Amino acid sequence: MPSASRSDWTLGYCTNIHPGIEVDAICKNLNTVSAEVARRREQASGPLGVGLWIPHAASVELRRHGMPPLEEAVGQNSLLAYTVNGFPYDDFHGDRVKHAVYQPAWWHDERVGYTRDLAKILGELLPEGMTTGTISTLPLGWPRQIDELESTETNPVWRDVTEDELHHAGTNFRRLAEDLRMLENRTGKRIIVAIEPEPGCLLERSEQVVEWFQKQLPDPTHRRYIGVCHDVCHSAVMMEDQRETLRRYAVAGIVLGKVQISSAIVADWNSVEPSDHPAVLEQLRSFAEDRYLHQTGRRTANGRFEMAEDLPELLDATASTPIKDERWVVHFHVPVFLEKFGLLKTTRNEIAEALDAVEQLSAPLAKGSRSTRSVLEFSGHLEVETYAWSVLPDSQRTGPLAIDDSMSREEAMARDIAYEIDYVAGLLK
Repeated sequence: MPSASRSDWTLGYCTNIHPGIEVDAICKNLNTVSAEVARRREQASGPLGVGLWIPHAASVELRRHGMPPLEEAVGQNSLLAYTVNGFPYDDFHGDRVKHAVYQPAWWHDERVGYTRDLAKILGELLPEGMTTGTISTLPLGWPRQIDELESTETNPVWRDVTEDELHHAGTNFRRLAEDLRMLENRTGKRIIVAIEPEPGCLLERSEQVVEWFQKQLPDPTHRRYIGVCHDVCHSAVMMEDQRETLRRYAVAGIVLGKVQISSAIVADWNSVEPSDHPAVLEQLRSFAEDRYLHQTGRRTANGRFEMAEDLPELLDATASTPIKDERWVVHFHVPVFLEKFGLLKTTRNEIAEALDAVEQLSAPLAKGSRSTRSVLEFSGHLEVETYAWSVLPDSQRTGPLAIDDSMSREEAMARDIAYEIDYVAGLLK
């Protein structure tokens, strides 16, 4: 595993920003947009890191028909495939994704098989001399499931996840850890599957992650291959302290498989004049779109944290102004170099806080040190994730996000991704 030095970390962007669930579509994206990102980068040194999103359909195709098309697309464009996003199983760019992104959950064996295939694919893609790869995955599932026996096509009935399902999720992770151990013994490649806490899910806070590892994955052998993915945006939506969250993982002995560099939208009601509250709400409505779930953390007037499941529902329930809450943080991955959108702010500053904390917590203890500090084991993998680029409202595409008539949307996307990677690369210096 790399040292704590930032110069040893690997930085790239997640390709779940691109549509396409088949191998041909993935390769086309790499040959066009990814290649253009590499060309546009101003602070480039070495190959462009790509966190591949390989949905289930593509993983089956690669396992059945072989790796050459993907290997060729990666190689001929000087890309570095070091990590995989294994969270979205199916089409992540359909008209309406919302809760479907949490299916299949970890108590379904389809999730295990899919992730096992991704590990084998990544093991083949890792370049010579790179012995660690990472795969991010969903935090077990959503706490409420559609009851297939009671539901009809027009009237879904929801139920709570059962204890048997939670137990089976733990069993599946332990099975997977054994598979990954055998993969490392056979190939020399250590693949870490990193559970990514997300607002509203069964594991949404770091305390829940630690408790689940203690209960389901107490064996250090399992923890060599199952770790955590820290998404900066998700932690910000939950209003967690970035450093304390990462310190908690270090103390618990949980490997930090990957840090997803991402930024959320903030409505800081206390810093906005009450007369401007209606304008803030109107701006937020432009982000209340129908494809993705936009969980929103609220800090109420008395300082209590509450979670709204989706931004559109919260806006529908907000009948009057001024808003009494102190702050809303919206799960909408916006370009990480942006500090604000009009009257709205972003959580951009928390990216630097998280990176500083990772560097400090993963620093090895000096020889002979009497410090009792727990050292955070970190793979060194950073992945910029701005999958919501395609649903950014046109009304907010101003300034550096503007798309003029001479530029296609693909060119604009490549420009923005390059800006993002250069911005994070600047933070690492």
